[in-house]
Amino acid sequence: MSLLSAACTAGELCLPEAWTDAPIQQVELVPLQFHRDQRGWLAELFRRDELPPCCWPAMGYVSQTEPGVARGPHQHTHQTDVFVFLGPGEFQVVLWDVRPGSASRGHRMRLHLGASQPARLVVPPGVVHGYRNVGREPGWVLNFPNQLYRGWNRQQPVDELRWEQLRPEAFPWD
Repeated sequence: MSLLSAACTAGELCLPEAWTDAPIQQVELVPLQFHRDQRGWLAELFRRDELPPCCWPAMGYVSQTEPGVARGPHQHTHQTDVFVFLGPGEFQVVLWDVRPGSASRGHRMRLHLGASQPARLVVPPGVVHGYRNVGREPGWVLNFPNQLYRGWNRQQPVDELRWEQLRPEAFPWD
């Protein structure tokens, strides 16, 4: 597969010349509900009865991103990410649909998530995504992907195409 030649042919990944800010099919954004009492609060991050079987987590991790730092844009071929942005920190999250045959191909979604707008974000395979800490403190992001990183016993190639290294200009954040 070519990384975006000027004239795309069958089997090559072609990017749109311009992005349309609009919803992306199969991306699910669910605001988190906080249940508070005198002890503090509780928020359900996900429930098995709310995620389709294709999205059930295979693992979970938390990452810390320093202020001003971005992760991505990148995409997965097989993996669905189930992100949770609940704080601390504030994030600009951007998604770009490059999936051939998708009705929302060429769409870009820009979100502000984190402590001020806690949410779960499901990103299906093929959707390019990235996030940037736009806050003043380190921010945490939880992820519960449906695939194991590097496969069982970490024996497989990483399922990731890192556009931030290959063609960052093709995916404008603003």
